[in-house]
Amino acid sequence: MKSTIGHTGGLVIPKNIRCASAIKPGMPLNVRRENGKIAITPARLAVKLERKGRLLVAVSAKAVPRLSTDAVERTRQRSRRERANSFT
Repeated sequence: MKSTIGHTGGLVIPKNIRCASAIKPGMPLNVRRENGKIAITPARLAVKLERKGRLLVAVSAKAVPRLSTDAVERTRQRSRRERANSFT
């Protein structure tokens, strides 16, 4: 798929790729050069470890919106499809 770089250096990521990658407007991204190619990945969420009873739990270092039931279900279905495809 082709895209172009604007005069200010902005890159438009096609909608189908943004949707499939769950990239949302304003989402922080890491951009790096990797084996002669440009790699773009969502930035990792900063977490801190907190003890909850006997468990050590990763908790977001800053406030983030809760996942919706729909988002969880879409991710679950996509993971199932990817796993099923990896066995064929």
